Amino acid sequence: MAENMFRAPIHRGMRTLDRSKFKKTASLNAARVFDNKNISKLRSALERSKDALQQDRLGSVHADPDLERAKAGKKCILLRPGVASSRNSPDDANATDGHGAQNAKPYSPTLMELVQQQLIEIVPFSLQLDYAYWTYHDIITAILPEEAQDEVPSGFSQVGHVAHLNLRDDYLPYKTLIAEILMDKNPGVKTVINKIDDVGGENEFRTFKYEVLAGPDDLNVMISEENCMFKFDYSKVYWNTRLNTEHRRLVEIFKEGEAVCDVMAGIGPFAVPAGKKGAFVWANDLNPDSYASLEDAVARNKVVNYVRPFNEDGRTFIKTASAQLAKSSHTVEVMDRVSKKDGPAAKPRVLRTLEEPKTFQHFVLNLPASALTFLPSFIGLYPAALRSQLPEDFEMPLVHVYCFSTKSDDNVAEGVQICEEIGRQLGYTKMRVGKVGVDGEGAVEIFDVADGGGFSGNLGWAIYCEDPTAVSTVELP
Repeated sequence: MAENMFRAPIHRGMRTLDRSKFKKTASLNAARVFDNKNISKLRSALERSKDALQQDRLGSVHADPDLERAKAGKKCILLRPGVASSRNSPDDANATDGHGAQNAKPYSPTLMELVQQQLIEIVPFSLQLDYAYWTYHDIITAILPEEAQDEVPSGFSQVGHVAHLNLRDDYLPYKTLIAEILMDKNPGVKTVINKIDDVGGENEFRTFKYEVLAGPDDLNVMISEENCMFKFDYSKVYWNTRLNTEHRRLVEIFKEGEAVCDVMAGIGPFAVPAGKKGAFVWANDLNPDSYASLEDAVARNKVVNYVRPFNEDGRTFIKTASAQLAKSSHTVEVMDRVSKKDGPAAKPRVLRTLEEPKTFQHFVLNLPASALTFLPSFIGLYPAALRSQLPEDFEMPLVHVYCFSTKSDDNVAEGVQICEEIGRQLGYTKMRVGKVGVDGEGAVEIFDVADGGGFSGNLGWAIYCEDPTAVSTVELP
């Protein structure tokens, strides 16, 4: 009974959103409270007896249905559908529900007792519901035809004020409706777009073509991730909100004072949080718009002492950055924080001094469509002339490389295929699934980030190799 009563009105085939069509009157009964001082106690009693209305997004306490009593501030408590109403006696088991229904359920013992104590009386109540009450799912399922109910579009990525849809062809005839309802029901959304091509399919910067379905064509957004603020034009740079978990996972690996080379840094989701934790990051991106947003993020988040932005070709940058770092000299003093209780004369003290290493401990290659093809750039990364400038005991870097792959229950076949491709790129054929640093040279670790990272069938791998003329470890998260 309640399911039908609170269901949105059905309007199959609606093509232009008419919010006025979504109005409904739910005929209920209510417990009129004679003394407002008893509202809290009476509501608790009726909730315990399961007589009070318990409906999502609806409170049970409302103004009295009598206008004069309502003006005087009198309240009532809405009762669940089916609770009987009798103006005469609660003992009348044959009483109607106040709206002519002869099969209404009799009073519960709690209601009978409260009526007999003259704390309440049961009265009819007409609850007015409108478009504002129902959720996106309620409205859209009331509009879409029955045959389109199996996979109702509900998921979207929100980037700042922009909601990003990826609608299937079946739902394109309803795209404007979907967008308008979605925007209505999500106050933080001001613009709704639909992707109309594959990210990275034809554009090396991983931007995509889109159409605006609702709101202004304004994709200049501001977002927060890991206590860092990023400002960018979503139409000109790559951003995937669902990668937040993977960004956090990788940054947690980086340690204070380590050097990180982020080869495809984008706007800095790895680089900026890493800089905040005291890692030295050389962050590069080929896209001039990404580079501009990266520069802004570095300044905005006050990590200029730790993060250096570059706008170069990634394959070249792998080698040039390694050579430049070996010659670079940079230190940062880590200061303590002065609080008000320390007094106005207190000055920050130097807690420690961080010296930027001469080699990178980590490389990050987050370009899953083609990052594996960048691996040959690591061959001979430290030639003899460069090694002569480095400490004899320097450690080889860990290289985090993202790639796309198919996905199965055990990922065994995928592991073999990825190992073969990595081996082909590096000219080293002994790659195998294993534990980096434990299973010896050629061991490959698997990191499946398909769910947390948002890449369908994306796998991560790590390779261990002891050849000092190449890279010691390659990780494909």
